[in-house]
Amino acid sequence: EGNEPGDSMKITYRELLHKVCQFANVLRSQGVKKGDRVSIYLPMILELVIAMLACARIGALHSVVFAGFSADSLCDRILDCGCSLLIT
Repeated sequence: EGNEPGDSMKITYRELLHKVCQFANVLRSQGVKKGDRVSIYLPMILELVIAMLACARIGALHSVVFAGFSADSLCDRILDCGCSLLIT
């Protein structure tokens, strides 16, 4: 469900699994491996869930910074967790 009353999307578990596996392969191609830290800076959209599940699938730790935060807050969180990749 989106923020607007008529804004919604349906996805099956199979479609979700396919998208998560695809994105996990993208993360691996960028050099992300088990134990790496990844920051995710996205609004509440389907791609946020896909990114979180893809990180979990390959064993990478993720830190979600919601899109409402400022650039300074994002910078502080990236430096604090020592992330190797930022997903926007």
